[in-house]
Amino acid sequence: MAILLTDELFMHHQRCHRRAFLEVHGDLSQRQPPTDYLRKIMADSLSHRRAMLQAYPSQRPQYPRQDWESGFTATRHLMAQGVECIEQGVLMTPYLRNDSTIHLISTPDLLIKQPGVSCFGDWCYEPVQVKLGRRPKLEYQMVSLFQGLVLSLVQGTKPAHISLILRDRPQPYQIYWPERWGQMEEILTHCITTLQQTQAPEVFIARNRCSLCQWLDFCYAEAQEDQHLSLLPGVTPKRHSILQTLGLTTLETLAKTSPARLKDLPGFGTEVARKLVDQARATLTNTALPNHLPDYPLPTGSPVELYFDIEAQPDLDLAYLHGVLVVDPQKPQPTFHGLLAEHPDQEETAWRQFLALVLRYPHAPVYHFCTYEVDAVKRLARIYGGIEGGSQGLQHFLNRFVDIHAWVTETVTLPVESYALKPIARWMGFDWRHRDASGAQAIYWYEQWLSTGDRRFLQAIVEYNEDDCRATYTVKRWLEQFLSQSLSCA
Repeated sequence: MAILLTDELFMHHQRCHRRAFLEVHGDLSQRQPPTDYLRKIMADSLSHRRAMLQAYPSQRPQYPRQDWESGFTATRHLMAQGVECIEQGVLMTPYLRNDSTIHLISTPDLLIKQPGVSCFGDWCYEPVQVKLGRRPKLEYQMVSLFQGLVLSLVQGTKPAHISLILRDRPQPYQIYWPERWGQMEEILTHCITTLQQTQAPEVFIARNRCSLCQWLDFCYAEAQEDQHLSLLPGVTPKRHSILQTLGLTTLETLAKTSPARLKDLPGFGTEVARKLVDQARATLTNTALPNHLPDYPLPTGSPVELYFDIEAQPDLDLAYLHGVLVVDPQKPQPTFHGLLAEHPDQEETAWRQFLALVLRYPHAPVYHFCTYEVDAVKRLARIYGGIEGGSQGLQHFLNRFVDIHAWVTETVTLPVESYALKPIARWMGFDWRHRDASGAQAIYWYEQWLSTGDRRFLQAIVEYNEDDCRATYTVKRWLEQFLSQSLSCA
């Protein structure tokens, strides 16, 4: 089978060798549809690209979608005519590697005519790529250089400049390609070698990298069946490679290993070695293990407890929902307050409603999960005020905040695949009303609310936020009981 290596496939390989292989050789029926959030990202990227390209009057080759040969013929015709700017052209060339020919295909957002010498005459072209990101990530640069390579093989000369148009940058970012060209060619060689193999690269689940991949469910099922060590928190690709060289490839072998055997290895250390072995033991037995037991219980100071969670829209730099669960022992059930900015210009109103509620209970601890809530409060206080006493008053206010995530990770090892709120709370028996709800999904819901006015999206967000608050309450109660029992046995 002839392999067509596109710039999109080249990008996939940089992020995950296995994904690139599956895109070529896998059963596409096992690839899940894009999530709502991924669709949003794709739509935002397309909208950004269209907006940026408006500044460049251009011609676009006409060809049937993904008919690469027709697209290349039409693009080459425009290049031979010396068209000043070509949008979404198709470049295609054979490329000999490992005694076989691969067809490289590239679709730069722009091909801009420049003075020079090429097979077309006394002009040549430079590739420009448009990306939604704000930073010139290395993977962006490598794709641009890949496009530069394909262009150079088509026109017979390397482009003088290779550029990226990024969000919020007034000028295109110029890639210094002589410094990066060799690195791109190394990645390309490895990509071709991977695609020519008959077996998929080993599965490795990395949540930050795999979360938006359409092959996640397929790969995750294989990882679960094999009890793959990448499902253990703390097992990075580098650490996994080292564990493999030691023959530690299963939960059982890792759980039986002494941490002393690992502590001096690169990327480990005493604490990491202990945590990884404890994580394997906890997962193998499905039990929680105590870590460093604290000298004091979870902070309190009032019969009333508050559980706090924020929903935000990053693109708008907007904190639009402050969820607070008030747990008052004098009332039969906890009470949830969803303090909502239905529209972006109501952020200050929601913030002041939150302050009024929390200051109603001046001694109640404010439990939250991870650091985002504290960072958001600092930002909102800086913008809108509302806390007396300046920086000292703000610090006094923040002293009431208790990060349950920090307490969990410091004091206990749990048989979970991630120390995010959902895996922890679900292991403790809590579940969300919206099974697939997430922070990313809430971002999509809020955007849909703003564009459609359908209040069902708002309702889904509020319910998800309330469940996050109640999940934090569940984790706190479980942890309090676990620490009490552990301290009494110590």
